[in-house]
Amino acid sequence: MYFPVVFHALNVSIQEHYVAEFLELNRKSEAYGVILTPQDAERIMTVRNQVLHNYGRVELSIEVTKALIEAFASSSFIQQENYADTLIELHEIFYALKNDTEDRISDMKLLHRMKEMFEGECEGSLALLRGRIEEYAEGVRVELQKNESFLEGEDD
Repeated sequence: MYFPVVFHALNVSIQEHYVAEFLELNRKSEAYGVILTPQDAERIMTVRNQVLHNYGRVELSIEVTKALIEAFASSSFIQQENYADTLIELHEIFYALKNDTEDRISDMKLLHRMKEMFEGECEGSLALLRGRIEEYAEGVRVELQKNESFLEGEDD
């Protein structure tokens, strides 16, 4: 049996299924004036996979991507012209933050915090969001170090 051929066919089938799931979300997002084209969905999937690879991460589902789409489609700062590109950038920010916080924050809490910052103090600026998220990650790391230092001191 040609395992590489079988695995490739399976991977293509899974990718097509995921793209179809992204396009299903258009039913919700079109109310906000934004939709993904099949090409956008494929590009998001490709970039998502590359981002995961770059950060050395493995994800067996697309729930984070779907949650990003659902959370940010309603933003008044996102227009159709920048919708797919914004979602792509949000993937990069999300996974950078997951690594920076050592996965100590749940996906949904992280997404909520990102959306809150994006809509609030960042006023739709991805560059500003990236900077604010880095500050947030630093605060989380400091807090984790304090907690670990405190727990290490208990043995004395």
